[in-house]
Amino acid sequence: MHYLHLLPGGQLPLVSNFLPSRVVVIAEVDVAPAWRALVSSWLVRSGCLCMLTWGERCDLWDDVVDWTLLEEFKFGDIPEDRFVMTSWHENQTLDEVFAYCKQLALFDSVPLAQTVLLHIARQPAEQRIMDAYVQA
Repeated sequence: MHYLHLLPGGQLPLVSNFLPSRVVVIAEVDVAPAWRALVSSWLVRSGCLCMLTWGERCDLWDDVVDWTLLEEFKFGDIPEDRFVMTSWHENQTLDEVFAYCKQLALFDSVPLAQTVLLHIARQPAEQRIMDAYVQA
């Protein structure tokens, strides 16, 4: 499990930091559409194979990652080991999303070696987010 805090509109780390992975996007603030698209592209290229979104405009995060994946493969066939399963959880608590991630967010064809808790907020909250994930 890995916690990663991103400032809204901030720079992104190198793509190779987590491969292959399941990512929980915890969006505590809304972001500009262009930055959401940039982060979505970064996720698709980073090896994210399962993305769950929670928080502000989580439905848009889901849609933009889906479109980014289609564009990445020029709207053609997507190799099974690059397909990104997405879900958004606007009517659930973060604890419920974490439980879902741990119990049901599985990828049959490729083992997901790592879970990344991608926290988009003005201030980091690593201990709170990590504790909540462990307890879920």
